[in-house]
Amino acid sequence: MTWLDLPAGTGFGVTNLPYGIFSVGGDAPRTGVAIGDHVLDLAAATGDPVHATGSLNAFMARGPAAWAALRERLTGWFTGTDDAVSAHLVPRESVTLHLPFEVADYVDFYSSQHHASNLGKLFRPGSPPLTPNWKHLPIAYHGRAGTVRVSGTPVVRPSGQRKAPSDEVPTFGPSRRLDIEAEVGFVVGAPATGPVAVGDFAAHVFGVCVVNDWSARDLQAWEYVPLGPFLGKSFATSVSPWVVPLAALEAARVDPPPRDVELLPYLDDSKERWGLDLQLTVSLNGVVVSNPPFRQLYWTAAQQLAHLTVNGATSRIGDLFASGTVSGPEPDERGSLIELAWNGEAPLRLPDGSTRTFLEDGDTVTISATAPALDGTRLSFGDVTGRIEPAR
Repeated sequence: MTWLDLPAGTGFGVTNLPYGIFSVGGDAPRTGVAIGDHVLDLAAATGDPVHATGSLNAFMARGPAAWAALRERLTGWFTGTDDAVSAHLVPRESVTLHLPFEVADYVDFYSSQHHASNLGKLFRPGSPPLTPNWKHLPIAYHGRAGTVRVSGTPVVRPSGQRKAPSDEVPTFGPSRRLDIEAEVGFVVGAPATGPVAVGDFAAHVFGVCVVNDWSARDLQAWEYVPLGPFLGKSFATSVSPWVVPLAALEAARVDPPPRDVELLPYLDDSKERWGLDLQLTVSLNGVVVSNPPFRQLYWTAAQQLAHLTVNGATSRIGDLFASGTVSGPEPDERGSLIELAWNGEAPLRLPDGSTRTFLEDGDTVTISATAPALDGTRLSFGDVTGRIEPAR
């Protein structure tokens, strides 16, 4: 129970308490916690200058004990009889939200078996959908931290080299096959100078957000052999403005899907349970086009972090690693347009009579996510939204 008058069905209840960076008018950005239709100004409520830095990084650097202590303090404020912090609540509709953390490094994985199988069927017909290594290690690529942007930032159509199979030589110009990738991101709060074991995942990851890792499929198709994605991915990655603490997701933890190969010891998660029962929703111009289920991801975030660091690579405060496109087994559970429209063979039909194979200028994509909460309700991750603007 709480003394707050929370809207019915809010995804920002007392069991959630996600962190973000906000400002009002010309004020300096500072840390806030979403609660109902309000944001608690943490800098004002606590008097702690760590919440006035305009980034979550300094607070994350204090480590898991500090994260837990503040969460306990927040819960006490909102469930106790003292409403002293009410003076520091700001209407959420009046705030501007900013990138919640300074991104140190960005890594994007490829962990949905359904997504990887769909792309394998599209691009390698007659061959096994999955590459031989896919079930033995979490495949990933390093992205560009400098182009991670907060939800609402316009996405300019990228330009680059592209070459259709019928073209004799490549041409340069705006991407003709601009796509989305509905993903879930994990934010490292406690650094490591070496391998992070699967069992130590919660000691290093601060929280979770929603990600849209935009993709220019035509640029990527021409450039990716032999080293992988570059310009086709580096132009923009969008993240939701709220970071849900990992501690808020205890009720969402589930077993990962069965594996039919024996994993190497450093990826063995048989004694862990870091599958997460998150439900994503993808909307195009206000119309829901997909509902990808995150719980079916083959590789968990704990395995991803273990693999990322097993070679001795360091992890830093503010590292972001994303799941890769989340897709389920059904046609309306696919997390990218290349799957939903089956590479242009089955255009997506919208209620206004238009069709899409890939994104057009002016299109707006919104991805949201929810998860079971400890009180039996569902908590929200908020939205990550981007509108496509013409190439410059």
